[in-house]
Amino acid sequence: MKILVQVVDRASVIIEEKEVSSIGKGYLILVSFNNEDTYEIIDRMAEKLCKTRLFLDENGKTNLSIFDVNGEILSVSQFTLYGSLRKTNRPSFVNSCKYELAETYYNYFNDKLKEKISTKCGVFGADMKIELVNNGPFTMMIDSDEVF
Repeated sequence: MKILVQVVDRASVIIEEKEVSSIGKGYLILVSFNNEDTYEIIDRMAEKLCKTRLFLDENGKTNLSIFDVNGEILSVSQFTLYGSLRKTNRPSFVNSCKYELAETYYNYFNDKLKEKISTKCGVFGADMKIELVNNGPFTMMIDSDEVF
């Protein structure tokens, strides 16, 4: 599982010229699953995301979690995070989780986040436009293969 986390002042998801989700200060996250993921990994990644300290404290250090700043999360599915250009110029997505299971995992992950913090979502599988004001910019990749 991979989560690309972007610290934002605000972010929104637009589908067919209509805003379907938006947040103020918080994280815009792009979420992807692979064929090796499990519910246990998803639970641990939800916990890791919420405990991660990416916001600056009064001394300019990344010491504050999303809870500390009363932030929100905007979660967007993004299967292309598992795309590969190895030995090719055209991306391969063979490592991305199959559509139906990825949708189940995405909904489960978002439900886990909603138990902890205000979380809005994109629409799985939709053609979305994402608007954001990236703060910093500050962007981090959380990869389950690297953190567990």
